[in-house]
Amino acid sequence: MMVERIPTALLNRRTPFYLYDSTLLQQTLSSLNNAATNYECDVHYALKANTNRQILQAIQEAGIGADCVSIGEMREALKQGFQPEKIVLAGIGKRDDELLFALDAGIFCINCESIAELQVLNDLALQAGKKAQIAIRVNPGIEVDTHAYITTGSEYNKFGIGVRDLNEVVSILKTSSNLELTGIHIHIGSQITDMETFSALGAKLNELNAWFYDQGFALTHLNAGGGLGINYQQPDVDPIPDFEGYFNALKTAVKLRAGQSLHVELGRALVAQCGSLVSRVLYVKPGIENTFLILDASMNDLMRPALYSAFHKVEKITDLAPESLRSYEIVGPICESSDSFGVQQLPETHRGDFVIIRSAGAYGESMASRYNLREIADSVWM
Repeated sequence: MMVERIPTALLNRRTPFYLYDSTLLQQTLSSLNNAATNYECDVHYALKANTNRQILQAIQEAGIGADCVSIGEMREALKQGFQPEKIVLAGIGKRDDELLFALDAGIFCINCESIAELQVLNDLALQAGKKAQIAIRVNPGIEVDTHAYITTGSEYNKFGIGVRDLNEVVSILKTSSNLELTGIHIHIGSQITDMETFSALGAKLNELNAWFYDQGFALTHLNAGGGLGINYQQPDVDPIPDFEGYFNALKTAVKLRAGQSLHVELGRALVAQCGSLVSRVLYVKPGIENTFLILDASMNDLMRPALYSAFHKVEKITDLAPESLRSYEIVGPICESSDSFGVQQLPETHRGDFVIIRSAGAYGESMASRYNLREIADSVWM
C-alpha cells in the first residue's frame, strides 16, 4: 500500500479508519495459493488475525480453510461460506458449548491441548452420539527468536501437551471410544522470519509422527501451525511474504507417510500488509526529550504497540514535499502511557496533517476495543 496510491478524497472521512488494499490482498492470496499448490499443502486462515467480512469472503473464495479459536469465529466462518470439512478448532480453553458446536457442525478437526480436554471431549461426544476427530497439539519445547508474548512452543508456555505426557495421552486415547486421533499439531510462535526455524519444526513433526505410528496410530494429517512473519520495518519492500521459501522449508523437512497431508494455519502473513490505520494529528506538543504528535488514533484501534512494544511504521500522507526529518514520539489520546506508537522520524508535521500507520491488517481491527467508550473505527476499501 504505497502512500502515493491513497486517493485524496478518502481524507475527507472521519478519522481514524482502517484502510484496506483489495488489490494487494488478492495478489497475496494468489501468491499463497500458487506456492501451497506447488508444495501440496492445505492452508487454514487464522481468523484471529482479522475477521473483517470482506477479508473473510476473499479468503473463502480463494479456497482457503479456516482456523478458529472460539464459537464466534466458527459461526462467522460458516456464515461466510467456509465448509465445515475445512475448519479447524484450536485453543487451550474451549468451553463445553464450543466443543459441542464443533461436533454438531462436523468440522475437520479439534486440536486438543490438554489431557483434561481429551477427557471432557470424549464425554461430550458420547452424550452427543458423535465421534470427535482430533489432533494432539504437542508443545515441542522449541525456542524461537520472537517476542516472549508471541512464543507458543516453549516448555514454559501454556500451549499444547508436553512430550513427557504423551504416554498418558496414548493410554487415554486407547480407552476413549468417542475420540478418533487423525493428526498432530505444532505451533511454535508468531512473526518468524528465519526459514531454518520451520525446518527444525519439520524435523520435530517427523519424530512425533514416527512415535505415534509406533504406538499404533496411522495419522492422516500433520499440522505445522503458522507463524510466518512480515516486514514491519519496510512494508513496501516485501509486501507479499516469502510463501515459496516457507512451504519449501516445511516440505523439504517434513517426511509424510503414505496417505498423509500437511496443513498450516497462517494469519498475519495473509492480511497484515493489506491494511493500515489512517489518523489525523490533533496536536503537536513540545516535550523534554521528544516532540509529541498526538493523534486521534489510539491503542484501542491498534493494540500491538501498547501490548508488547511492537513496531509499526508511521508515514505522513499530506504535504509530501521533501523536507528534513524530525523525531517525534507518536502517541494517542488515551490516558495511558502505553498509548504510544513509538519514536519515529517524519517530515515536519502540524495539526491537521494525516498519517498512516502501516501493517495494521493483522491484529488491528480484530483486537479493537471500546476502551474509554471510543467508537470502533470504520473500515474503508480501495
